Amino acid sequence: MKNKPKIISGLVFLSLILMGVPMPAQQEVVLTIREGMPMIPLALPGFVVRSDSLQAKAAADEIRKTLEGDLRYSRIFQLLPSAHYSYVRPLGPDKIFFKDWDSIQAKLLLAGEVSEADGGTVFEGKLYDVKSERFILGKRYQAEKSALRLAAHRMADEIMKLYGEKPIFTSKIAFVSNRDGNDEIYMMDYDGANPTRITFNRTKDYMPGWSPDQRRIVYTTYKRANPDLVILSLYEGKSTVVADRGTNFSGAFSPDGKKLAFCSTMDGNAEIYAADADGTKVKRLTFNNAIDTAPSWSPTGREIAFTSDRLGTGTPQIFIMDAEGSNVRKVSFGGSYHDAPSWSPDGERIAFVSRVDNIFDIYILNVRTNQITKLTESNARNESPSWSPDGRHIVFASNLSGTIQIYTADYDGSNLRALTSGRENKLPCWTN
Repeated sequence: MKNKPKIISGLVFLSLILMGVPMPAQQEVVLTIREGMPMIPLALPGFVVRSDSLQAKAAADEIRKTLEGDLRYSRIFQLLPSAHYSYVRPLGPDKIFFKDWDSIQAKLLLAGEVSEADGGTVFEGKLYDVKSERFILGKRYQAEKSALRLAAHRMADEIMKLYGEKPIFTSKIAFVSNRDGNDEIYMMDYDGANPTRITFNRTKDYMPGWSPDQRRIVYTTYKRANPDLVILSLYEGKSTVVADRGTNFSGAFSPDGKKLAFCSTMDGNAEIYAADADGTKVKRLTFNNAIDTAPSWSPTGREIAFTSDRLGTGTPQIFIMDAEGSNVRKVSFGGSYHDAPSWSPDGERIAFVSRVDNIFDIYILNVRTNQITKLTESNARNESPSWSPDGRHIVFASNLSGTIQIYTADYDGSNLRALTSGRENKLPCWTN
């Protein structure tokens, strides 16, 4: 763990230089995006570059390309084809011809300007409502070359927040990889960029789970030759063992970050326990001769979904119980195997793994209607689903390419993306 403070201090440094400065005369937009609404046509023309240097031009291209990828991924905005911009007069320093942009059906216009200062890049982004010719949002970022993508992600997140959406583009995905020789915990950007190793135990580390503030990760480690549950404080580089009797795994922080649910055999059988977030005041929640595992908190923190084979059939099913362990009820039906529940941020859906005809796919249960839909459709083994913060995407592991890798898909199964390649990458967990 000696390397950890250096890695995380670098992340802190990038955050400090990327403080977004709001532009004047900003107006609030109060519009909530709901499913079924058409995507908003958005124009993202080339940025104005106030420098003749190749570095500034390259920075402008990188920021714009990253912003374009973010907004396309959002399922909220529809970016207009670049060919349409040839029908529009170029953006001037003090003049925007809004009627030109309206003529190509742009509802929003995102204009960017890039300059240089103090050896770094200054990026200003301004969002306009085309029809009303209104300035909506402006942000200014100063960043070094290594943090240009982060500046773009933060601008995209600001736009998402205007429309009542949770930020997603600065979110992180923790996962397990053996790319350096053994299974360790890594994290990466939502789109697979910037993979960073965060454990250095030279042993097997598994099942990472994020705290709501994204400052801690709970995981299982074999560092002391036993599967112990550990909490790693990323910015301090400090590890705390919270359960070391028996086998301990599937750690999950509650939505408020005050509690920790996990599975343990400390009393002989695999049961679900809850504790304070520091591992103290451990309380057993399930009392059954069957295996109870994989706890997932509801967004309210009042319920926990989990896996159990308690019905005596020898096949695991998905159950929900109240947070203190009472009112247990079965919510999965059919199939011979259901596992790994993951509760969506809106509380209405649970993603889980089901085996049908010896094929493992990911399904989604609507908790209100009990309707089940299939997310993945392949002969591969698909497992370990985890929701994006906005509930519009799911990350999961699959051996679709031959080796197990990490993918994302939209909640309806579209827009499949591979985030990793090479060696084995598995057990992803998206920040809340």
